[in-house]
Amino acid sequence: MKIGFCGLGRMGVPMVNRLLRAGHEVHVWNRSPGPLRDIQAAGARVCASPRELGERCAWVALCLFDADAVRDVVFGADGLAQAGSLELLIDHSSIPPAETREFAGRLARANGAVWLDAPVSGGTGGAAAGTLAIMAGGPADACARATPLLMAYASRVTHMGPVGSGQVTKLCNQTIVTATIAAIAESVVLARDAGVDAARLDEALAGGWADSTLLRIFVPRMTQAPGPAQATLDTMLKDLDTVAALARAQGTAMPVAAAAGQSYRLASRQGLGAQDASQLIRLYDRAPGRPDGEDPR
Repeated sequence: MKIGFCGLGRMGVPMVNRLLRAGHEVHVWNRSPGPLRDIQAAGARVCASPRELGERCAWVALCLFDADAVRDVVFGADGLAQAGSLELLIDHSSIPPAETREFAGRLARANGAVWLDAPVSGGTGGAAAGTLAIMAGGPADACARATPLLMAYASRVTHMGPVGSGQVTKLCNQTIVTATIAAIAESVVLARDAGVDAARLDEALAGGWADSTLLRIFVPRMTQAPGPAQATLDTMLKDLDTVAALARAQGTAMPVAAAAGQSYRLASRQGLGAQDASQLIRLYDRAPGRPDGEDPR
């Protein structure tokens, strides 16, 4: 197929590479020129604006940081909404459900294009391996038509309901992920402070109720030297703020998510926001009784 793609960040680049390897013709646009050279060398075709991308491709996917970025790319000067040939917009960004519904209605009025909110889970590793989980909201027939294309970088696409349902499901995902990462960080520090080899927690707990993909990924990340960020603390905080806003609007009680949000906010205020989510552990390493900034690893 011919597909347009906006947003060549940590997730977007491996997703585009998967599309190219699957044989699709991929046209790309990105706010910053940095990633364009490598992705062009891999076979992608660069566009000068989102509008040009939408004129070339009837289907366009987005993978942007927040709702402001999505609004600018779709409805800004030379935005996708000005492209009369655009038929389907697949938004992999994680943004509030209410804004998703607003954007979908606005796009439909502008040129009749369908909006499919399709946030992803699985991190950069999942994008590179083609094993992302996609939770989709929008017309069921649009999701069914898009699924063969999305399987270039996903192992599962689940239609959750009307527009906005995918974003709600992603917020459920982030609620579980962020709280679990915080619990793993506390457990690693608890073991370490007790003189137990925290690096073996994932091995010791394998097969028990605490075992999980997150445990197997984050215990090594928290007990070894930090590697490149795959999902940053500030990205997690952004999603937790969206969870809190939705919960407040609905009257949903979420005390665990609220407590996790304070931990991520404190980490961000301590200058850790651009670090990988595993570095939440440094919040506890700097607790009273430890010299400020000491890394006991």
